[in-house]
Amino acid sequence: MGPLVYSAITSLDGFVVDDSGSFEWAAPDEEVHRFVNDLERPVGTYLYGRRIYEVMVAWEDAALADGPPSATRDYAALWQAADKVVFSRTLTTVSSARTRIERDFDPDAVRRLKAQVQSPLSVGGPDLAAAAIRAGLVDEWHQLVTPVVVGGGRHWLPRGVRLELELVEERRFAGGVVHLAYRSRR
Repeated sequence: MGPLVYSAITSLDGFVVDDSGSFEWAAPDEEVHRFVNDLERPVGTYLYGRRIYEVMVAWEDAALADGPPSATRDYAALWQAADKVVFSRTLTTVSSARTRIERDFDPDAVRRLKAQVQSPLSVGGPDLAAAAIRAGLVDEWHQLVTPVVVGGGRHWLPRGVRLELELVEERRFAGGVVHLAYRSRR
């Protein structure tokens, strides 16, 4: 059974985008990017909402696979090799390989998918992650806290949910980013 993992780069005050919709402040440096790549390397399937898919589909660009080795090139290859499921009622086509659209988020279907695969699944985007969190589907949590306070925007966690988590790993990076890894206590 593959675990469902929720990872996010956040501000210190817990936002994934600020009030203006920007997340440029969250761009990882090379060291953090390599670490994120290693976290994502085992992922076999990404679960996305429409908005995060429209951001992430940029990794489908074949030009990213060309050039000298870098964390960016490595991540593009990882992303392109994984399956993607996009949950959207408005999207009619996808612009990446290995991608399918599901109209509705069905927790039971995600449970079945988790039971069928050996590799981790990753849920992306705060809205879809909130649905997965509320359904009790998220097994692992990775927060990369960026040393910036943005004061508002889209929070990485849903309101009104209480969970007991176990801290399983932490790491500090030279640029001030801190990685916190948790497991659900179920």
